[in-house]
Amino acid sequence: MRQPVGERIRVLIIDDVAETRENLRKLLSFDADIKVVGAAASGPEGIELAKQFQPHIVLMDINMPGMDGITATEVLLREVPTAQVVMLSVQGETDYLRRAMLAGARDYLTKPPSGDELMNTIRRVYETGKTRAAMIAPVQPAAHVTVPGEGRRALREGDIIAVFSPKGGAGCTTIAVNLAIALQQMVGSGQKVALMDTNLQFGDVGVMLNLQASRSIADLVPQIDDLDGDMLGSVLTPHGSGIKVLLAPPHPEAAESLLLSTSSDEGGGGNSALGAILRLMREEFNIIVVDMWSWIDDIALTVFDAAALIVLVVAPNIPAIKSARLFLEVAERLHYPMERIALVVNGVDRRLGIRVEQIEQAMIPVAVQIPLDERSAVAAANRGVPLIMRDRNRPISQSILRLAKYVCSKLSEAEEGEEEQGEAPAVVRETGGTGLLRLRQAFER
Repeated sequence: MRQPVGERIRVLIIDDVAETRENLRKLLSFDADIKVVGAAASGPEGIELAKQFQPHIVLMDINMPGMDGITATEVLLREVPTAQVVMLSVQGETDYLRRAMLAGARDYLTKPPSGDELMNTIRRVYETGKTRAAMIAPVQPAAHVTVPGEGRRALREGDIIAVFSPKGGAGCTTIAVNLAIALQQMVGSGQKVALMDTNLQFGDVGVMLNLQASRSIADLVPQIDDLDGDMLGSVLTPHGSGIKVLLAPPHPEAAESLLLSTSSDEGGGGNSALGAILRLMREEFNIIVVDMWSWIDDIALTVFDAAALIVLVVAPNIPAIKSARLFLEVAERLHYPMERIALVVNGVDRRLGIRVEQIEQAMIPVAVQIPLDERSAVAAANRGVPLIMRDRNRPISQSILRLAKYVCSKLSEAEEGEEEQGEAPAVVRETGGTGLLRLRQAFER
């Protein structure tokens, strides 16, 4: 059952269409914790009502005659700075999102929003507004009580877990999705876990989680220089498991802005836009699981450079093992520590294929074996319900839980090492030049 917020959230509706105002009012009337304090048919009227009622949340139509929603938002926030604006529009284009956020809006919904979507957005923006107000409010000095590890965890950036296979069809997306949920279950609500899809042209994370969202990582690129936690939060999609998801673009052509966003500065390398997004994700989340595509390029190297752990997924067959061995050679030449690579064998069936012991002899020790259960994996993908949520007791689910425990233990070891050194680690990675240039340089040594 939903917990009450402690006070009723005051909402003001500003929309020039009377039917829309009434529909929004009816939707919100079903939530006892939300109170509609007023409704206005124009920007100027809405500003006056906002000054009178001091709402927590303002639902603002972006397209209105006379003063449009973006202009009204700018004026309203100057007059009532404590208000939080959620923009509403029939337009879902990125340019509208960018303009709305630059005007000061905290979120953006496409009309008509569902009841759950509308109320969840209002609650999320309301909580964000309370946090922001608490941060800027004057406080009296108080004695600081230190909890062991508290300051360290507060200052420490989140850990990126890169899930990668150099061979397609190895089950990376299935593993990444279930691993993220298993980690969230393991660390509890006290820590935040995110899942990020960097298969920019053909990402399937949204399908695996049955998420229907119009926003993706591509929506962050136009405002990459002004990116902050609020902007990131407006693009992330929440999942019922508790994780937040940064989806790949819905269409391959929409990924172009990220694919072309490579730093041209002298000595710079990797993908500059993705690097900025990853840095912000590490500030906002404790653990970020990144689902990757089967290709080493600037996108992949940017993720690898930031990763605390690379989960290398391999199927028990000769072509997959050959490709994984080549990747380990590349990783070694690029000075990625082998102890930060976790080898996972997916689709293990002792009745056929290559034995895990043989794979270890050819490569590195195997961290976790995931048994072959194609029927369960396909059913989970088709229904959009991850394995770990369908049946935790199945062997394939138990192996995912073992992988989550392994990841947590590796992260704990790394954190303990940092505390012994007395400072955050400075992982030295060669990042000069673009991905292809770095690979060439690595093999020329």
